[in-house]
Amino acid sequence: PDITLVAPVCTDEGEIVALVANRAHHADIGGMSPGSMPLATSIYQEGLIIPPVKVVRSGAIDQDLMNVILKNVRTPSEREGDLYAQISANLTGIKRFTELIESSGRQTIVDYMGYLNDYSESFMRKAIERIPDGRYDFEDFMDDDGFSSNPIRLAVSVCIDGDQATLDFSDSADQVKGNINAPASITRSAVMYVFRCLIPESVPTNDGCMKPVNIITRKGSILDPLEGAAVAGGNVETSQRIVDVVLGALSRALPHCIPAASQGTMNNVTIGGIDPLNGERFSYYETIGGGTGASASGRGENAVHSHMTNTLNTPIEALEFSFPLRVERYSVRRGSGGQGYHRGGDGMVRVLKVLCDADVAVLSERRVLPPYGLFGGKSAKTGKNTVCRQGTEHTMPGKFSTTLESGDTLIIESPGGGGYGRSETDNMQQKKG
Repeated sequence: PDITLVAPVCTDEGEIVALVANRAHHADIGGMSPGSMPLATSIYQEGLIIPPVKVVRSGAIDQDLMNVILKNVRTPSEREGDLYAQISANLTGIKRFTELIESSGRQTIVDYMGYLNDYSESFMRKAIERIPDGRYDFEDFMDDDGFSSNPIRLAVSVCIDGDQATLDFSDSADQVKGNINAPASITRSAVMYVFRCLIPESVPTNDGCMKPVNIITRKGSILDPLEGAAVAGGNVETSQRIVDVVLGALSRALPHCIPAASQGTMNNVTIGGIDPLNGERFSYYETIGGGTGASASGRGENAVHSHMTNTLNTPIEALEFSFPLRVERYSVRRGSGGQGYHRGGDGMVRVLKVLCDADVAVLSERRVLPPYGLFGGKSAKTGKNTVCRQGTEHTMPGKFSTTLESGDTLIIESPGGGGYGRSETDNMQQKKG
């Protein structure tokens, strides 16, 4: 889960000129299970809900509020350190922004903030203009919500009209019992990511990027759930599928620019328990990379994080030093990428041995329905989750929680990426036919 801290930048007269903000991941904010990503049916089971509230008042940290937060998490010293780091980051941002105002003047800085938004908007409009006018539909499915085996439909209609785009997700499934509901803000973020990829890297990412993009969702759907729905998986898993369906729709308009589906999951792993070395609680959380989709320009990448993941892997040395865990294997999952004229990237294999009794939760996708290929390219292999207890392997579903004993292992085999275009073998067979 993430916590966002926002702070104002004020002039000497008390006028708020700007806001600085940072958003940081916290390995545990309470809830049903270590890591705060349980198989929940309500947001109240997923951890502490923090409404907009002042954590710093008149330059002093509100210690009463801090105590409430720290009493509701499993690893309070870590959370305290992370929150203080976020506060320090904002204070640094305020200092730097104030220096800009002092050196260039308030009005100049405010004017340039507007110019940057206009600059990004102009590039986004040019990018949209390069897409042929028309309506482009696409659908894909989530495996399940962790409580039912029914696939869950995500559908989008992308309408391009000159330099404006409208994306309508209204035909997507209703919100579900499990935690893969994605608030409208997550849907917007995933759309922004895809459209941002259409413009040059040097253009600032800001609100101007989204001015030409209109997003329609249906209240009560999986992409705009009602208040109280479980949503932890929407941020990490459903966001990936939103990217898949938007890219799939755009592939109809820009076949030489859009890649096949990447692994489509973050393979979220949380492990928690009591560290036998110090008797203290620990909470480990990590996402695991996989293959990316191939494109007209080449094959997909092996064993990397992609799209909405936005994280790096924890170095094994740091992981084993910090937690009662041992990494027994960390390798490329050869042959898991989809076949095609260009092959999809391969996923990876990660084997974790727990060195104490521990609670484990895995939140993953693409265990049933594979990442799609494009234009004759084949789908990638689905992922696989396995628990090995006392030498006996047990295949697990994509979303599960369990308890492991010391010496047991968790095996995550992540999906590959889809292939692009017909392979030479397929073309030869077609000619023979």
